This record gives sequence, C-alpha cells and structure tokens, in this order.
Amino acid sequence: MTITERFSPGTSPSTGSRALALAFGILLTLIATLAGMLLAPGWGKAAIVLLYLPPVLLTARYAGLGPALAVSVLATLAFNFFFTEPYHTLRISTPSDVLTVAALFLVAVVTSQLASSMRKQAQLAAASAARNATIAGLARRLIPCTDRDSIAEVVSEDLARLFDCHVVFAAAEDPPALLAALPPMPALAPNDHAALATAIAQERVTGRGMLDASPTDWQFHPVVGQGKVHAAVGLARPDGRSPVTEANRELLGNLLDQTALALERARLEAEAAAGIAAKERDRMRAVLLASIGEDVKPRLHVIQTAAKTLRRDPGDRDAASTIATETAMLQRYIDTLVDLSPGDDLQPVISGHLVIDLFRHRVTRAGEVVHLTPKEYSVLAELARHSGRVLSHRHLLRAVWGPAHEDHIDYLRVAIRALRQKLEEDPAAPALIQNEPALGYRLSVPDMAA
Repeated sequence: MTITERFSPGTSPSTGSRALALAFGILLTLIATLAGMLLAPGWGKAAIVLLYLPPVLLTARYAGLGPALAVSVLATLAFNFFFTEPYHTLRISTPSDVLTVAALFLVAVVTSQLASSMRKQAQLAAASAARNATIAGLARRLIPCTDRDSIAEVVSEDLARLFDCHVVFAAAEDPPALLAALPPMPALAPNDHAALATAIAQERVTGRGMLDASPTDWQFHPVVGQGKVHAAVGLARPDGRSPVTEANRELLGNLLDQTALALERARLEAEAAAGIAAKERDRMRAVLLASIGEDVKPRLHVIQTAAKTLRRDPGDRDAASTIATETAMLQRYIDTLVDLSPGDDLQPVISGHLVIDLFRHRVTRAGEVVHLTPKEYSVLAELARHSGRVLSHRHLLRAVWGPAHEDHIDYLRVAIRALRQKLEEDPAAPALIQNEPALGYRLSVPDMAA
C-alpha cells in the first residue's frame, strides 16, 4: 500500500477490487433469487424483498456507491422478473406490485448510500488514525535526540521510508550544511544547491514540481518553527516523479512541524546547558580567585625568602629547589585561571571552510565532519582556545599528555602532522597550524564566529 492509500481520506478501491466486489454482489443477488424461489410459496413476496438487501449492503461496503446502485437495479429487475405477475417479464400488472418494486428499489438505493457513507467515514477515521500514529511515531523517536545531527538522521530515515524516496537534510547556514542523507552520498547538482538555498532564504517549497524553479531532481521544503527557518528537507524519487502529492502534502507538513519542534528544543537545551556550564565556570573561577590570598601569597613569600637565601648563599640547593617547586605550583594556578575564562568554548572558531566547535567537540571542513583521534582533537582544541597565540611545546604536551610527557616532543609533532594532513589545503605549506621555530605552534584564525 502506498502512502497515498494509507493516509488519504476517502480512498477509493482499485478498479480490480471494485470489479471483484461487483461480481460478488451479482452472485449474491442470484443466490437471493434462488432462495426467493424456494421461499415464495410459503413466505410471500414481502419476505423475498428482504433477501435482496444484503447483496446491496455488502456491495456498498466493499465496492462503493456506484456498484451498489448497479446491484440495486439488478435486484429490482430480478424481483420484477421472477416474483411479480406476469412472471418472467419486466411488466407489472397490479398496482400493489408496482409499489412493492418501487419500495424495493428505493430501500436498496437508500441502504446503499448509507452503507457507502459509513464506509467513507470509516476510511476517514482510519486515515486520520494512521496519520496521527505516524506523526506520534516520529515525535517519539525524536525525544531522545539532543542535537541537530541525530534529529536529521531520524527524520531522514522516516521520510525515506514513508515517501519511498531519497532524502537530504540541510541546516540553515550560509552555505547550507548537509547533516544527513539517504542514500549517504546524494548527487546534488548546482541547480539543486540553488533550490536548497532559495527554500531556506525565502521559506517556501522549491525544486521539482514548482513552476518558478529551474529544472532540478529534488524538491526542498523549509523546516520552520517559531518564525525561523531551522533547516530544509529535500526529497527526490528515483523515477523522476514529484515526491510529494496533494494527498500526502499535509502529512509532510505535520512531520516537518514535529522536526521544527525537535530542533527548537535541542537549541534551547544546548543554550541552557551552555548557560549552566558558564555559571559553573564563573563560580569555580570566583572560588579560585578567592583562594589566591590563601594559596598564592604564601608561596610568593616562600619564593622571596628562598631568593634572599640564594643571594646570601648562591650554592644553597634546597633554596633553589624550593623556588622551582613553588614556581611550578604558581604556573598551575595561572594555567587554571586561563582555562576557566567564561564562554571560551561556546563560540565556534572559523578559518575559511574549517569550523572548530569546542562546545560540541565537532570539527567540520566545507560542511563535512572531520574525524580526529582524541589526542589530535585535544591538540587542536588547545590551539583554538588560544588562537593567534604561540603555545610552547611544553604547554601543549602538558595540556594534552600530562606533566610526565613534557619532554616528548615527538608525540606533538606526530599529532601536528596528522592535523595538517586532515585540515590544511596544502599540508606541505601549512597556513592554519603554523610553526614558530624553537618556540611552539600557533593556530592562525582570521575570523571568529559570533
């Protein structure tokens, strides 16, 4: 059963099923006639009239009004031919028989209309129930989704299954970013990209079947919620036909409304989580700053005392060791304060086609997700947090591998080489991750995303 047959109210049966139901109604009429011949001597004409109503009702139930009216006419003619005088003719000799035949025809017509109306109401109820179940099913599958990527995957799977077509799901960005697709590698021509951008920019359906669009294989529908376009969904059929008809357009609109609600919910949850994280970072920063008087000042006093001791006795190793230990502790305090700067991880870092989203731990290049190992991502994230600044080898090794590996520069070089292979336009002449000889590395980012 196609989606049109499942969700269209008042769907008519196919030609084959109508013909079969009509043949069954004719057969039942013949059976009623034979039964009437057997019952006529003892029961009279009134009982025979009732025998012709079940074939009419069953035909109306399974074939619709037209075949039921045909069976009504056939039943009336059969009753006239076999059970009214003169027999075996279509003439009627007595007024009472005229009234009987007319009553049979009227009752058959009325009952066929009532049965057909009940059938249509049942179809309306079934189509509405199926539509509501489909919408509820998508809403239920979207509940666990907490980000737009998972939402895009769920929606694409459902639309591809329901509409039996190819699906792409693109975020409303500039340019639009593909988040999910079925099949995984869709072929979007330049006209398709133009239609997609127009659907997002103008909040209207574009592409296949739209008269004002250039030839394209895809039909794009904007996903609008709270007066804002969140994304666009593209549908295309392998046979070239329009993927959405008038019969299922309302269902698609309801599904896209559920998608918009899920995207809006995910956005609000992300903003709430970011706000909570920022407040927690501010609280920790305030606590750490408050501890300076208790932790930092005593260490400064120890360093000053050790320095005076060294001035008196330059060979005092204990004093030199004390200075080194307390200085390392102070360096940790400073690094922690820098890492706790509020909101640093909330803003994506953008350099050309490269987007480093520290909050979502996601790196994309030209809209495609770049897969990094945990160490590669940690090195890139540390550089992005301090974009434009030179970070020493020791700083990066300590932040990513820990204090015990501050001298293992080879670890860092391997990670940097892998990052350049995956992110740079020309790894042999890196423009993103730049080396500062004998110092460290710097992430060159001309623009920051607001």
